[in-house]
Amino acid sequence: MDKSSENPDKEDGVSLKSNGGTKEKGMLQSFRRSIRRAAEKSPLSSGGKWAKVTTGNESGSQPPPSPSLSAGSPVTSPLKNIGGLFYKKEEDDSDGAAQKGKGLTHSKTDPNMAGFGDSLMKKGASFRKSLKFKKSSRPEAAVLVSEGSLEERKEEQEEEEVLEELEELYTLPEIPHTPLSVMQINKLIETEVLEEAHLNLLAMRQEFQQEREQCGEDSPLELAKKEKDLNLLYGNLRSKINNIVRDSNSLPSRNKELLVPVARIIQEEDRRAAEPGGLQGGWLEAWREAVGEGVQLKVQGVHLEPREQDASWLAVHLARLGKSIVEDLEKVKRELRWSYPPSFQVFSTYVRSYHRVVGQHLKKLEPQVTELKDLYALLDWIINSYKSERIMGSPSLQPDMKDESTDLQLQDGLLKQLKDKYCCKVKEDMKSSLDRVIELENEDFWRDRRSPKKDEDFLNSPFHMDIWTNVEGNAKNSRRIDAQLKQEVISSCLQVLKEFPKRLEAEFSRHCSALRPQPLWTKYHITYINSFSALQQHMDGYQDICPREVEGFRKEAKWLIIRLMQVLEDQYKEDVKPYLRRMMTRKWLTDDEDFKQLYRRTELLSEHCALMRPPHVQELASRLHYHVAREYVGQLMKNNYSCKNRKHEKAASKIRVQWGRLRNLFEDMKSTHEWLYAVGDDLSNIIIQKNKTDIKTHLQPLVEHYPDFSRKHLVAVLYFRGLLRGREHQLILQRLTELKNKLGSVGVDKNRVLFGDMQVTVNTDCFSNLPFSCLNFLRPDN
Repeated sequence: MDKSSENPDKEDGVSLKSNGGTKEKGMLQSFRRSIRRAAEKSPLSSGGKWAKVTTGNESGSQPPPSPSLSAGSPVTSPLKNIGGLFYKKEEDDSDGAAQKGKGLTHSKTDPNMAGFGDSLMKKGASFRKSLKFKKSSRPEAAVLVSEGSLEERKEEQEEEEVLEELEELYTLPEIPHTPLSVMQINKLIETEVLEEAHLNLLAMRQEFQQEREQCGEDSPLELAKKEKDLNLLYGNLRSKINNIVRDSNSLPSRNKELLVPVARIIQEEDRRAAEPGGLQGGWLEAWREAVGEGVQLKVQGVHLEPREQDASWLAVHLARLGKSIVEDLEKVKRELRWSYPPSFQVFSTYVRSYHRVVGQHLKKLEPQVTELKDLYALLDWIINSYKSERIMGSPSLQPDMKDESTDLQLQDGLLKQLKDKYCCKVKEDMKSSLDRVIELENEDFWRDRRSPKKDEDFLNSPFHMDIWTNVEGNAKNSRRIDAQLKQEVISSCLQVLKEFPKRLEAEFSRHCSALRPQPLWTKYHITYINSFSALQQHMDGYQDICPREVEGFRKEAKWLIIRLMQVLEDQYKEDVKPYLRRMMTRKWLTDDEDFKQLYRRTELLSEHCALMRPPHVQELASRLHYHVAREYVGQLMKNNYSCKNRKHEKAASKIRVQWGRLRNLFEDMKSTHEWLYAVGDDLSNIIIQKNKTDIKTHLQPLVEHYPDFSRKHLVAVLYFRGLLRGREHQLILQRLTELKNKLGSVGVDKNRVLFGDMQVTVNTDCFSNLPFSCLNFLRPDN
């Protein structure tokens, strides 16, 4: 081995200015630029077949020598096949026209550069002559290709590339015996003449291995320096390949022609991974990482508006991101994939890279996503949009996506974190919405004492529809994401809604307690009975989804309705109490004012009940119907008045008329206590009888209608009628006993107890209940 080959680094340090070196260096750079421009337009630049590089000897025929700065290199210059170095071996050797010549000689002054200027021009002319049409009928004839025809061939070649996939197998050209210098190889890497640079790197590796074997364990300093240079050059090559692959989809027109040699370099280096210079983890893995970096740049390049400037910032960004993904994968499918062998699985690699990079990108976005609409947009994009026809399922990506996963590669727990965050935000928004409902009730009604509005002839506040619309909207939105989230969202809404009845009741009492007992106050109660009843029916629709939460809200709403109805009931009882107390008295018999007040308040109640929705109106009417019946009839049991001088007829007629009017009111109110309707007539028929003996014949209807009617109740009725004692009095009581014994087998219906709970005032006349025969002992003659 000569000195120049043993110490190439020393050659690099020789001044290019000696022996006209400066001029030769400029000529070299100009020539390389012209060669590169020609190669970019040449039909051989990316679609030609693999041309085997052969090594000749001094006496034999050899190809045109390389314009290498190394002395005496007999290797064919890879610039002949620039852009198309790694191709299939061609059987026909006639395509390479053999030319005679000899290698470059060393200058006495500069062993690297001596005679290189003159030789360079000759080799350039030889290279131009070697360019010829691929399908020329006369391969031995040199043809100059016009610029227009070159462009046409390039377009035809690109069309062919779309239809043809790069061959998996390849034949590596023969490695040069003597590599170029470090500076020259590095320059080739910088100018992206990667195929020639790689072959020289392989030659440098072989040379290094041979020298290390010769030196054994005692490695000289020059060998260590060469190893360092080798690692440095490989690092530069890997960096350059990384940049080309990374930018290949952003700048396809510039980088597409470089991808074929890049792919062959990666294949060859993976095959030689165990040798010095091999990349840890493999060159193919480094290529995947470079693809990922390119994808990351694409994703980061998607415009993102600040939240403060655009309320729809996230939805717009995700739409742009989806569009960018589809366009990028379309380019991979249409252009880039054909520059690689099938083993690279180019399309799959880009798809997987997008799954991973987009997942990382969304993780970074998550802290900024705080609004419910943005959380929904993000979840919907992740679960629905990303795998839909808008992005990964796009028809333009078929059929390549058929066997690919369409799921994002999200970081652990991110999806659950987003769902939990969404439910928490639903709770917050629901609570704020309910607070606003109470504020609106105050603004629209309580503050200015406005009367509630009617809806289908019933008093109604629209808040129940607002709340249901809110819950249903959240349910429908979350259902589009997934069923589990829908259940969690409805549960969250109902948990907040459970506290709403008490909150509204407290605010209503605080603002409207001064209205009691005005009619407007009653209307407000009826309004909220109707509205919460409707809201409860709406929420019952989620019984199958969230039974526990629905039951919790149902109990709260039910108890509020009960309390509101109890307030109305207590208020009515309080209003009519003084008038009912004066029934069946002397004043009542001669004055109708108390009954008119009773009737007027009951009539007003009936009007209000007409504004209440079923079934609560029937429930309230029935309870008040029972109260009025018991209090009205109960006045007969207090022995406040006893009719004399046939006034019992007037009293009986008055009871019949008044009870008939009250009966009509409660009938209009849809009372379910029809069994109370007969009590007025049954009692009137007893009281009105002129002949005492006829009373016995009118007891049976009363006993049949009201089995709880007892002896003490009959005594009180007879007292009011004016029959205090005597034989006939006893006979009437005996008849009652007979009737009750006869009907004794029929049990008393506990739901139809009127007289059983009715108090009877004990008659203070000690002789009133004595048998008539006993009174004979008190006669003066006895």
